[in-house]
Amino acid sequence: MTRAVPDRPKIYHIVHVDKLVSIIADGCLWSDGEAGRRTVPGTNIGMTKIKARRLTELNLQSHPDLFVGECVPFYFCPRSIMLYMFWRNNHPELSYHGGQQPIVHLEADLHDTVAWATANNRRWAFTASNAGSYYFNDWSDLGQLDQLNWDVIGSNNWSGRQDLKQAEFLMEGSFPWELVSRIGVFSQQYYTQAQQVLQGSNHKPRGEILRQWYY
Repeated sequence: MTRAVPDRPKIYHIVHVDKLVSIIADGCLWSDGEAGRRTVPGTNIGMTKIKARRLTELNLQSHPDLFVGECVPFYFCPRSIMLYMFWRNNHPELSYHGGQQPIVHLEADLHDTVAWATANNRRWAFTASNAGSYYFNDWSDLGQLDQLNWDVIGSNNWSGRQDLKQAEFLMEGSFPWELVSRIGVFSQQYYTQAQQVLQGSNHKPRGEILRQWYY
């Protein structure tokens, strides 16, 4: 039996903890396309070849003139496959080798996010699988959320089903900091570091040590 669509799905973006300073200063997370046109300090954790492909080759079916790389990406679960690669640190295309511990999860509510996007004329979409692959399905209608494999998304046993685990939510251009409702961190060290940065922010998402969100 396939798991039903959650009543209030959450979405998750992972960043190095040292990115929080610029995110708060700018009031948003930037897409790779926007970040490439700016100077955004902090440690980059993405894979260069995949980022380039998302910017120049992979466009959305729901918005044909919009490339994946012009959107801020979120997963529908914490403990993502990308985080697993940081933990294992053996993928040949990784340029970041700092491990999973300094990576923080930024959590937002999907319905709140879509409501904000609608009110602000901002395009969005979600995919049923990895939007960095050459083929994926995408929609911009929440009524299609049942197209996602929620069993795989919510499972820690995803061997052979990596693409489905990597279903994405995509927001055009930037993602407002005010929509981030929780920050999940690996340990007390990174909780303290994040809280110190948050002291300078008017918007202060709840911070939690969530070891279960890591490998």
